[in-house]
Amino acid sequence: MSKRDYYEILGVGKSSSADEIKKAYRKTAMQFHPDRNPGDKAAEEKFKEAAEAYEVLSDADKRAKYDRFGHQAFQGAAGGGFHNTNAEDIFSHFGDIFGNAGFGDFFGGGGQRQRGGKQTGQRGSNLRIKIKLNYADIAK
Repeated sequence: MSKRDYYEILGVGKSSSADEIKKAYRKTAMQFHPDRNPGDKAAEEKFKEAAEAYEVLSDADKRAKYDRFGHQAFQGAAGGGFHNTNAEDIFSHFGDIFGNAGFGDFFGGGGQRQRGGKQTGQRGSNLRIKIKLNYADIAK
């Protein structure tokens, strides 16, 4: 099955601005989001398709390659492709659209709560590691 045109998926023209593409993606993502269409595999596929289209069209370099070579620009080992993309990966790319709270939080899915209703965020989200190396200690 051949892939649909990314511009067609988002309902925008080739001369659309980045803001128009972002707005179109937001509309499509909201329409087909799995939380709004539980168990609807067709809606889930359209959501993934829209996320793939936005990932390419929102990046100036990827968009230029797509405009020049179409879907072939992203096939093969060097292209990276989009197969085996899961929902968490898709959500992680679009925090700028839905705010820093995270895509799952936007639709009510993210975050863990402790007693008393205090939001703690995703497991490990507050984990920070600092490593300080002293060359003198290493040389010993």
